[in-house]
Amino acid sequence: MGSLYSEDQTWLHRVSASVKLLMFAVLGTLQYWMDNPMVLMVGTVMCGLMFVSLGRAILPARKLVTSVILACLLIMAFHSYMQHPVLGLVSALRLISASMLGIALTVTTRTGDLLTVFERWLAPLQRLGIRTERLALQLAIMLRFIEHFFTAWKRLDEAHRIRTGKAGGLHLLAPLTIQMLISARRVADTLELRMGE
Repeated sequence: MGSLYSEDQTWLHRVSASVKLLMFAVLGTLQYWMDNPMVLMVGTVMCGLMFVSLGRAILPARKLVTSVILACLLIMAFHSYMQHPVLGLVSALRLISASMLGIALTVTTRTGDLLTVFERWLAPLQRLGIRTERLALQLAIMLRFIEHFFTAWKRLDEAHRIRTGKAGGLHLLAPLTIQMLISARRVADTLELRMGE
């Protein structure tokens, strides 16, 4: 699978995975508790400054950032059309802030480190008879598939641009779906073999 993780070391790479995960979870939750557009705008600017401070590390995710900005513009346009421009602005600010936090976590943290954190945090649930190692693995696989989706989309879009000179758009939906299903089947087969050992 592809990965958005960047080998270009930044200050955020040096922060432990558990601290980053906890910090970003708290910040993301606070964004959704607030309704004041001005407060959310300040929070978004701060997230943006943190994101930009990562420099070259965010380059692998530039297409993802572009798609998030486009989604925010569409959300604002839709809510403006429905006569709720403030709600559109609030929703867009929340989305872009949460996305920048998530992308920053993804490009500066290895999946293995996140898996270790999940296993440690979920360990107390073992007393209730829950197999936490499987739950942690499911969370890690979900995160990897989100990464894989965007890296596969990026590769297909670049190949389409080379062939046609235009962005792929909806034409990429079918090949992207096929690639994701093949990857999911491959991962499922590997897991079945390892679990059976």
